[in-house]
Order: sequence, then C-alpha cells, then structure tokens
Amino acid sequence: MMSDLYDEDIMHWSEHQAALLRRRAAGEIVNDKELDWPNIAEEIEDVGKSLLHSVQSHLVLAILRDLKAEAWPRSRDVSHWRAEARIHRRDARRRFSPGMRQYINIAELYADAMAGLPDDMDGLVPLPVPPDCPVTLDEMLAPRPDEPAA
Repeated sequence: MMSDLYDEDIMHWSEHQAALLRRRAAGEIVNDKELDWPNIAEEIEDVGKSLLHSVQSHLVLAILRDLKAEAWPRSRDVSHWRAEARIHRRDARRRFSPGMRQYINIAELYADAMAGLPDDMDGLVPLPVPPDCPVTLDEMLAPRPDEPAA
C-alpha cells in the first residue's frame, strides 16, 4: 500500500509518485489506485508552508543580526553581523514569492528578533533599538546599497 511506503521511505515514495504523475501527465495510462492522493496533496501543501517558513526564518535572522549591530555598534563583530544579515536577506529574497506577502507580518517577525536579542554582550548592555520595526517587508527584501549584486 502506498501509505505504508510513504511512512517507511518517503524518498522512494516521492520518486515513485513523481514518476507516476509524469507518466499520467504525458497521457500514459496509470492506475489511479497507485497514486497516493491524500499524501500527494499533503506534500504539495507542505512545500508552500516550508518555503514560507524559510523566508520568515531568514528575515528574523537578518533583523536579529541588524539589531545586534545597532545595539552594540562598537563590537568587533559588527561587520560579521552585517554580513550575516545580508546573506539572510538574500536567502529570503531568493525564496520569496509575491503570494507569500499576505502571510508575512513583518511586525511579528521583528518582535521575534527582539525576543532573541541578548540582554548583554561581553558584559555590555545594548544601546536602545527601535521598539517597532522601522522597515517594511519590501525594504527588507530589496537589495541594500552595501550588498554585492546576486
């Protein structure tokens, strides 16, 4: 049964299901009972959720790195944090699709990043950072002047 294969070896299941779907799309006769429709539907839905989660995660990490650099501007790690923020913004930009916009709440992501901000760094308390997100989603996803071209 296909559900058993799904639970036992998802890689084999996915390759087999993809091959069946390709054959069916090409007009070949495929026994629909071989297609594991409930799990196919679930996996398709999960792809979108996974990509959205990836974009949100990269945005939180970018914001957190930028907040660290702002809160501890004299730290020797500032250039490292800024570079990491650029990488996370770029990774978010690569995975982002316009349909995700309605599911991304930049204020919530900013709050998540604020929650991850340490209380101190090397014994120093942070300088104040904005309590509310000072940038929009579009600004977060746009390449910054200090970023090399993709």
